[in-house]
Amino acid sequence: MSHKTFLITGVSSGFGRAFAQAALAAGHTVIGTLRRADAVADFERLHAHNAHGVVLDVSDFAAIEPIVDGLLARHGAIDVLVNNAGYGHEGTLEESPLSELQRQFDVNVYGAVAMIKAVLPGMRERRSGHIINVTSMGGMMTLPGISYYHGSKFALEGISESLAQEVEPLGVKVTAVAPGSFRTDWAGRSMVRTHRSIKDYDALFDPIRQTREARSGHQPGDPDKAAQALLALVNADKPPRHLLLGADALQLVRAKLKALQAEIDEWESLSASTGY
Repeated sequence: MSHKTFLITGVSSGFGRAFAQAALAAGHTVIGTLRRADAVADFERLHAHNAHGVVLDVSDFAAIEPIVDGLLARHGAIDVLVNNAGYGHEGTLEESPLSELQRQFDVNVYGAVAMIKAVLPGMRERRSGHIINVTSMGGMMTLPGISYYHGSKFALEGISESLAQEVEPLGVKVTAVAPGSFRTDWAGRSMVRTHRSIKDYDALFDPIRQTREARSGHQPGDPDKAAQALLALVNADKPPRHLLLGADALQLVRAKLKALQAEIDEWESLSASTGY
């Protein structure tokens, strides 16, 4: 793989950190965004010359374009954008305030789109580049109790797929990477949990929350292996528009597609009855 410059959001921990470490080990330059100034030096210690930290909260939309312009002036072209920054929200829809939905979309969707809009003009002009949006198996299938999170990841999946069609003729690649359960902080300190208040949901939701908390730190997916998959993706001549990561993601998404196909077939006559 030729030397590339990566811009990865959210490199303080989890997937972002693993992606950055793998890219640095492979000889690439990595510009990583972090929300705290005191985390920059720690990130830059990963490599004496090729690790560059920048303070950026992706929900600060107005800050993104000038910061990216400065990075382009300092480092040259961005070859790979990895929109990794994001977090999970847990709570039933009825119990969760709209403000938490707004915040979920600000980070997981609008921040990613703002990053793309800042980087894409250079990629388009060069007729090269790869945009990788870290979504989730939860952008293709659903579970109760994380509807806001699912909504944000379904949105990013759809945006990625449409964008891929827009920019493919211009030499720019787009892939939505959808991990299953990995040993990151997603279900731990990074997750926002809405306070429970409606007893009607106890029987359904309480066991889900307890199981998720118990499994945190014991998930089957290895972030370092996910990072190697990312490097293979970047090195592919024709990368996919969607890439699932993890055996659980494969199983659950295939089950969702099978159930969806069965439902479409069951209601086909009604669906087809609506034309003139």
